[in-house]
Amino acid sequence: MKTSQTTMNMPAADRLLGIRRGIEKEGLRVLPTGSLALTPHPAPLGSALTHPHITTDYSESQLELITGARLGVQECTDELTEVHQFVLRNLNDSGELLWNASMPCRLPTDETIPLGRYGSSHSGRSKSVYRMGLGHRYGRRMQTISGIHYNWSMPGVSSDEYFALIRNFRRHAFVLLFLYGASPALCPCFVEGREHRLQPLGDGKDALHLPYATSLRMGRLGYQSDAQSSICVSYNGLEGYANSLHEALTRPYPAYEQLGVRNPGGDYNQLGTGLLQIENEFYGTIRPKRTVKSGERPLHALRERGVEYVEVRLMDIDPYETVGIASATMRMIDVFLLHCLHSDSPPDTPQEIADLKHNQHLAAEQGREPGLMLNRRGQQVSLIDWAQEVLQQCLPYAQALDAANSSSDYTAALEQALARVNGSEITPSAQVLQQLSSEYGNRFIDFMTAQSAKARDALLHMPWTAQQQSRFEKLAEESVAAQALIEAADTLSFEEWRQRYMDPASLL
Repeated sequence: MKTSQTTMNMPAADRLLGIRRGIEKEGLRVLPTGSLALTPHPAPLGSALTHPHITTDYSESQLELITGARLGVQECTDELTEVHQFVLRNLNDSGELLWNASMPCRLPTDETIPLGRYGSSHSGRSKSVYRMGLGHRYGRRMQTISGIHYNWSMPGVSSDEYFALIRNFRRHAFVLLFLYGASPALCPCFVEGREHRLQPLGDGKDALHLPYATSLRMGRLGYQSDAQSSICVSYNGLEGYANSLHEALTRPYPAYEQLGVRNPGGDYNQLGTGLLQIENEFYGTIRPKRTVKSGERPLHALRERGVEYVEVRLMDIDPYETVGIASATMRMIDVFLLHCLHSDSPPDTPQEIADLKHNQHLAAEQGREPGLMLNRRGQQVSLIDWAQEVLQQCLPYAQALDAANSSSDYTAALEQALARVNGSEITPSAQVLQQLSSEYGNRFIDFMTAQSAKARDALLHMPWTAQQQSRFEKLAEESVAAQALIEAADTLSFEEWRQRYMDPASLL
């Protein structure tokens, strides 16, 4: 790779060393047979409502493991590994595995997939009602797709600059899908009763796929919604973004109005009847974020205090990595985000937003197809050529991060990325299909169960001290006590609390 002079707008070393990144990693609890575990959230893991590192995502069977915001990639990897170790030591007694793949295991009928439970407090109950609403709106099966969210911030970045980063990220997101997509196949149970364009692997009884797919999770079968396709969110600035999200949160949607907030028996169907129940329901490859205070709406926090960090949402779980993501991948995301932040970022337009959605679906479903063309400013351009161009432009940022960190790790991560663009057969998505076929007789569940067991065994064989055990046990105990305090503090009825929380005025 040619060396390059750093660009004029390269951040100073102290700002580069101030970059923080954190991981939120979802993963299903699965039986040794490859079927979804239907047991409650394990008590030794503490309260899913209040634990800082271990919660659940959509389902009671879907863990979410969270790191803090770390100044170093290695520290982030170490913490994620430690949380995995504690969880797996507790799952091991029951024989359950943590599913090391984005597309789900063997699933029961839709209504049997258990919703996350968070206790009797109003905030805990609202989380379950929200999940009930998601099930009604999109089906529970779709919610069992798991991924990795990468939270990222750098000192001295304004809201306008974060939105410029987001616009460029959306333009170039196809690069990350090509490089790190790892969900080209799935269990047929996931699409049972649904229309799809997947092709059989072998006889198709045990796996479906698309031959050049990178990430079915990020394609039309994943987090997509016909209702949400009517939301045209612009990322040209905080005000426009907030206004379009506000409109989606307050606009009544006929199908959801018909469903109603409660059923005739008085049980809750959903939190509200708007196009979105709450802010988190809006799907996207990247989100502007701000830490919220207790009871505060995320949109209000953003409007009040601006963007604090971005949440990258398109990363698949890598079944070849014990914790689902490699340190080299994190470093490449850092480089990629710096490039997005410091490159020219013209305003987006409705036409470009439509093109980006088209490009995302193509990259997710056909990304490794030789000669694949994407839309760029009214022209057709080769995915490979465009990806090479973006990665070459990333070089000064990798070099600057290496200089600041006295390492060569960032440049090595970029070189690995370029090697994948130049030889798609070494991408995770290609490797998954190759191994699934050559070693597992095209049986998706068998392959991913084996990868999950390998990850578990590797993690359980790592050193684990009495001090680590004691610290995690204390965190679990403290989380249970914190949940009890929240439950004791409620004074209103749940319905009064819900109405206050859902009041459009709370979004302003």
